[in-house]
Amino acid sequence: MVNFKLKSSYTVAIVGATGAVGDTFIRLLEERKFPISDIRMLASPKSAGKKLMFNSKEYTVEELNDNSFNGVDIAFFSAGGSQSLAYAHKAVAAGALVIDNSSAFRMEEDVPLVVPEVNPEDAFKHKGIIANPNCTTIIMVVPLKVLDNYGKIEKVIVSSYQSTSGAGALGMQELIDQTKAWADGKEIEKSTFPYQILFNIIPQIDSPAGNGYTKEEMKMYHETRKILHSDLKVSATCVRVPVLSAHSESVTVITEKKIELSKALELFASAKGVKVLDELDKKVYPMPLDAAGQDLCYVGRVREDIAYENGLTFFVSGDQLRKGAATNAIQIAELIISN
Repeated sequence: MVNFKLKSSYTVAIVGATGAVGDTFIRLLEERKFPISDIRMLASPKSAGKKLMFNSKEYTVEELNDNSFNGVDIAFFSAGGSQSLAYAHKAVAAGALVIDNSSAFRMEEDVPLVVPEVNPEDAFKHKGIIANPNCTTIIMVVPLKVLDNYGKIEKVIVSSYQSTSGAGALGMQELIDQTKAWADGKEIEKSTFPYQILFNIIPQIDSPAGNGYTKEEMKMYHETRKILHSDLKVSATCVRVPVLSAHSESVTVITEKKIELSKALELFASAKGVKVLDELDKKVYPMPLDAAGQDLCYVGRVREDIAYENGLTFFVSGDQLRKGAATNAIQIAELIISN
């Protein structure tokens, strides 16, 4: 761990401040009362000059450049992998701790990949950069951790139902615009997604990985193994659905030691960051509407799987912009400054 000076308050930079995750960072830093003495809103040249509010004070968005991190203590990056690759090490050289929300450093051996409820100890092994996992991975591994601790997970089969927020503000707006166009009897236009997302699902997220899976699906494979320090296998199918915010996942785990239903519910109820909604007869189960705007991962539809020996199946929903991105990154920063 590089030298990180603990203070009573910090100068914080948000890279990608005008994006959907950047906006969520701003609201959450305010909501969680993160100890900030100064904040810098950084973005691309086309966004420079825009005005953003934080704690009732107006800030001007600055163009990201080589000098943006002078005097910065903590830098939250959420502007895409290319920007992270270009500027993260410069931020570290300027003395900042970087918490990166892109995929740029996640699989680097000397960069910890952290979910605070799952592997908090890894955060303190950083060399200036801590990676935030992929949103679908985060939402899945929070409930997986307690199962792995008890029964050692050997395999995971997961199908995701990923909201348009996963494609950023433009993805969410496209769903809204298509809904309005349909209601008004107008032509439905598309640009962010390859197909109409309204009244449709798209069984591809990210580009092909060359093995029949997509890069998004392979992220879940590699990242889950790194976070859990496990050689478990993960087979994922990632699907875009016409939901504004919050991802959901249907997860089946095969464990070395059988986990009975009653024990699984007990484990989930004790898990940090998890809330159980599991009363099928009363139609109580996780849905995106429950998870949107929240920081917990909602787990339900828990059952012993009838197709696999030592199999357990459940459904989980979590807010992609919050726990799947900004909340997790801020929790990492809170973890560091609390120690």
